[in-house]
Amino acid sequence: MTVSALDLFKIGIGPSSSHTVGPMRAGGAFVQAAAQAGLLSAAQRVQIRLYGSLAATGIGHGTDRAVIAGLMGMAPDSVDPDAMAQAVDAVQIDARLPLAGAHAVPFEWQRDLQFVPANLPWHPNALRLTLHGDAGVLAENTYYSVGGGFIVDEAQAAAGQAGGAPVAVEFGYESGEQLLALCRQHGLRVADLVRRNERAWRSDADTRTALLAIWQAMKACVARGLTQEGVLPGGLQVARRAPAMHRKLNARDARPNLITQTFAAMDWVNLYALAVNEENAAGGRVVTAPTNGAAGIVPAVLHYFMDFQRGAHDDDVVDFLLAATAIGVLLKRNASISGAEVGCQGEVGSACAMAAAGLAQVLGGTPEQVENAAEIGLEHNLGLTCDPIGGLVQVPCIERNAMAAVKAINAAQLALAGDGTHKVSLDAAIRTLRDTGHDMLDKYKETSRGGLAVAFTEC
Repeated sequence: MTVSALDLFKIGIGPSSSHTVGPMRAGGAFVQAAAQAGLLSAAQRVQIRLYGSLAATGIGHGTDRAVIAGLMGMAPDSVDPDAMAQAVDAVQIDARLPLAGAHAVPFEWQRDLQFVPANLPWHPNALRLTLHGDAGVLAENTYYSVGGGFIVDEAQAAAGQAGGAPVAVEFGYESGEQLLALCRQHGLRVADLVRRNERAWRSDADTRTALLAIWQAMKACVARGLTQEGVLPGGLQVARRAPAMHRKLNARDARPNLITQTFAAMDWVNLYALAVNEENAAGGRVVTAPTNGAAGIVPAVLHYFMDFQRGAHDDDVVDFLLAATAIGVLLKRNASISGAEVGCQGEVGSACAMAAAGLAQVLGGTPEQVENAAEIGLEHNLGLTCDPIGGLVQVPCIERNAMAAVKAINAAQLALAGDGTHKVSLDAAIRTLRDTGHDMLDKYKETSRGGLAVAFTEC
């Protein structure tokens, strides 16, 4: 498996990278393959079956609508969320689905869209798409949404290609220990090593341009989240808090005292994280970082640095995201970033570790301090369950991003206070994440069948 920074940081839509972005990409891949095979003109019906976690929380995450949008030819990085909503509503009203936006087939929501609780072999996030013609099945494929918007089909999963085709990078590493050894051997910072690895995909200039575009998308998400009032969709009646909090912070900063000065940075970090994840919960445009459910942590911490560090500039943004990538690659390779596979420790825990590493890097941390910051951020999210109330990425997900963003800053601060020497390695923490996720009961892994999701219902 070889993962690029632009695989971990992708522009998409909410509310979930694994339950919205991934399924939309799967629908698009399926219809594109059918079109290339010349099968669309003979299609009479398309069938969607959602399995496992996609079935359990698919409605709350908009999985059904995302797959349909993908089958219509929409892509998560370019679709207008409002236009998508209108188009999918039209499918339900008209009972016709325009495959690839061109060839319309009858589509009966209750008949052609099925939720199957059982898990398929390779991953709990699975969907099977079938194209029918007059003579029977024209095409069929099963896709697995493995977290962060990554998808693999049945053949790729069977071949062990969970991260796509291998790419030869200059400094290949499979563990934090190897990463540190390479940095020492070649006299490189973590961000510099990842930058050189990114040359396997594109030039340094193109990587810089792409990462700055990711940062602009993150900032745009925060800015929009600070202005949108009202209640989030889904039925829980969760009110957006970011706009009111923003107004209070602006008013309070005009009358500073010791307490407000002490709390100021943390309050702004909380605000940025809330703004992003309220946008995500509303189905807005966000950046997977490395997932949608944890999309507010990296932007909030990066905003914190850019706002409060004198002289911060675009080079710091690039270094921050590259160092975060180094950690994200290890987490995806050696454990998981999927809440449906290992619980929220794989989403919020991974994002916290990545943000801590990025902040330690731009604050001048050595490779050992960067690795230590990531380990601290991950260690103190181990065991975190994924139990969203009502299957919605709202409670506890939105506040959880704010909590983890502050935790990431503290992790970097603790790491920078030392020399990088510590008892528990990042590799050990990642193994613990993996093993804890495997031991965790399924009801705590994005099914809304346990934990807070049940406790809320019982209250």
